[in-house]
Amino acid sequence: MVISSAIFYRSAPDLASCPDESLPEFAFIGRSNVGKSSLLNIIAGKQGLARVSATPGFTKLINMFTMNKTWRLVDLPGYGWAHVAREDKAKFNQAVAHYLRRRPNLRLVFALVDSSLPPQTMDLEFVEWLADNSVPFVLVFTKTDKAKPAEVKANIAAFSERVSEWCETLPEIFTCSAVARHGRRELLEVIDQAMADLDAEDRAGSGGALPATDQPAVNRAASSGATHGKGSKATRPW
Repeated sequence: MVISSAIFYRSAPDLASCPDESLPEFAFIGRSNVGKSSLLNIIAGKQGLARVSATPGFTKLINMFTMNKTWRLVDLPGYGWAHVAREDKAKFNQAVAHYLRRRPNLRLVFALVDSSLPPQTMDLEFVEWLADNSVPFVLVFTKTDKAKPAEVKANIAAFSERVSEWCETLPEIFTCSAVARHGRRELLEVIDQAMADLDAEDRAGSGGALPATDQPAVNRAASSGATHGKGSKATRPW
């Protein structure tokens, strides 16, 4: 996929304030200071599209960008920053939860995890919540340049092992580094494939003949394979 245009569209404090549902959306979210804004700028090929701040937890709204005039890139507020007031944190979490569970044109969530750290409880809880709520997602391990390759590999393996406890099928896993500009092509290919699948769905719905193809596991990794023995944690304010 070639990004020919990337334009800021709207900031929304909650689901009700989000724009119309005419374009498919791809959301990025992770723990505060995971490197989300830097990654979004690289994906868009436009520095300054998403504001990079020295203060973790800077993003407090649902920020939407129109890409190629055909889809939206959604920058969701990060979670887990202790300096955010408790009442504000609850509002952010509720807004994000409503968006993830109720936004009909949300095609895929890119759940960002810091690869330089061992599995963090809050990241695991959030991914578990995605699986419990059948939200389609892939895992993106960021900051691969911040640790030795063997350490990054071990952290990813440990995280994957924990996820496998409540997912029959592991979601697709990707790695990236904003410093090394690694991972952009792979993530754009995921979006490109999801857009192609959506086009196929539209043609099928309108009666167009389609060749039989296998649906990539990435598109519905959570909704098709998630199981959990403890019951849903739909109201968890992660």
